[in-house]
Amino acid sequence: MQADRRTLPWVEYTELSALFLIQGAALGMWLVPLSTVLDAHGLHDIKPFAFASIAVAAFISPLFFGAMADRHASPVKVLRGLSVATAGAMALAAFAIQQGWNPWLVLALIQLHALCSAPTWSIASTIVFARLRDSKREFGPIRAMATLGWMAGCWLVSALNADTSPRAGYNGAVTWLVVAGFTFLLPEVESPRSTGQVTLRQRLGLDALTLLRHRDHRVVFITAALFNIPLAAFYPYTPPHLMELGFTHTSAWMTLGQVTEVLAMFALARLLSSWRLKWVIAIGLGCGVLRYALCALNGKAWILLGITLHGCSFAMVIITTQIYLDDRVDPAWRARAQALMALLTGGVGNLIGFLGNGAWFNFNARSGVENWPVFWGGLALMVAAVLAYFLTAYHGRGAAPERPATAREV
Repeated sequence: MQADRRTLPWVEYTELSALFLIQGAALGMWLVPLSTVLDAHGLHDIKPFAFASIAVAAFISPLFFGAMADRHASPVKVLRGLSVATAGAMALAAFAIQQGWNPWLVLALIQLHALCSAPTWSIASTIVFARLRDSKREFGPIRAMATLGWMAGCWLVSALNADTSPRAGYNGAVTWLVVAGFTFLLPEVESPRSTGQVTLRQRLGLDALTLLRHRDHRVVFITAALFNIPLAAFYPYTPPHLMELGFTHTSAWMTLGQVTEVLAMFALARLLSSWRLKWVIAIGLGCGVLRYALCALNGKAWILLGITLHGCSFAMVIITTQIYLDDRVDPAWRARAQALMALLTGGVGNLIGFLGNGAWFNFNARSGVENWPVFWGGLALMVAAVLAYFLTAYHGRGAAPERPATAREV
């Protein structure tokens, strides 16, 4: 099989790029307009919990399905089943919003959708990494296709005037079915088969926590998780701020961040081959500080500049950590390592972020008018603190830390 892939590099590249493109569109169609859709249907009170559902799901499903993809089933088949389940749950949640069902029932359906979708990104990344020969050079441009798909999904939502409509959810559900169908075109990725008896802890993927014993691994995981706390404010609160400043078609405006995200991902191949990983992540964190500082200026031009910097910050921190894990963790642990990152960023980071940022937002809006400079300024200070932690705690010297050779040794 390896020989066949070497003779068809562009076919392989196109397959992996298309997978990320379609999946990115499906994710963007739901997450970006969710805030304004809930507001438009009188569901503002459940909005922090709706976004927190993503974090709750990240505590439960990524490690379980990551362990399944590492030990029991092909990641391609796992992604296929999850895509169908995500499509059904998304359509049902959109229908509940449209029909004005009880807010807590709507929230329960949003949580069901989150449980289905939470593992999909780490599983898709596992499929891609398993087929790459040089992840530092190849992953960035392929991952950029997911961002282009995200942008296309947002543009489609705005083009259909669905920024405040459950139609955005229906479109996303159809796109998830396309993802499921596309998996039939992908070659199977064989999972390393476990030897001996598999414990309950291993079945649940909790053995991945042993990766945190390594200092640099631990610092990278913690940095990504802490970074996700202020990052979680971007999609719930930037669209309302844009609308307050007089913008329409907010889903389309939000894609400015994806433009620089794509450029940053294409640049990662060169950056990671000439710069230390430490400085790539540090610059990404610095862009995060500047992004929220610009939003705090509370002007049309400033907020657009802040949105634009979001892409650089996200790519240089989150995507670089994914590449770090593929490069430094044994392939037999690949899916669990990516799943653990999903748990710490999408679970710990997002849960604290969505709930904490919601409380911070309400604190600043006690008079009925949001104090945007204080809201965004506080988040800028938090990213600055994360940057200071990373610069002092990460000790990597360019050489790859030793890998856990086997599950028994780890």
